[in-house]
Amino acid sequence: MERAQKEQLVEELGQIFEASGVVVVAHYEGMTVAQMQDLRAQMREVGGSVRVAKNRLAKIALDGKPCASIADYLTGMTVLAYSEDPVAAAKVADKYAKANDKFVILGGAMGDTALDPAGVKAVAQMPSREELIASIVACIGAPASNIAGAIGAPASNIAGILTTLEEREAA
Repeated sequence: MERAQKEQLVEELGQIFEASGVVVVAHYEGMTVAQMQDLRAQMREVGGSVRVAKNRLAKIALDGKPCASIADYLTGMTVLAYSEDPVAAAKVADKYAKANDKFVILGGAMGDTALDPAGVKAVAQMPSREELIASIVACIGAPASNIAGAIGAPASNIAGILTTLEEREAA
């Protein structure tokens, strides 16, 4: 790899470390190409990515970045899983680690906060951005639907009473 390529790779990694909501570092030793492609596909579905980079170049890219604490995890055959959504990459990585014993989560970072493997699991159990938005919308919409139901209830009660009276008169 030429020096210009290395500099470009360091710059790309630096942008990844700055823009990502969460970065998960894991060992992938012994995984097949098909397993790695499956991991990449699962990560792509949630808007995340998987990157294998030389540890030395990744450490250079981490210099001065908020998630610089993950530099200690960059030993051996490591892979970086990251996403802008602070939960998505951790969810996929945790789920994949449960299904594949060759994928071992070492830790990660969420902004300035360093995460150990238990921290990554805790982040993975948090609701995703979409789930939070859906629950907020449901909370906002619930009072309106309750009001609409309360306003419509007297009219439906009167209609029910009138129907009952008509049935009695007809009988």
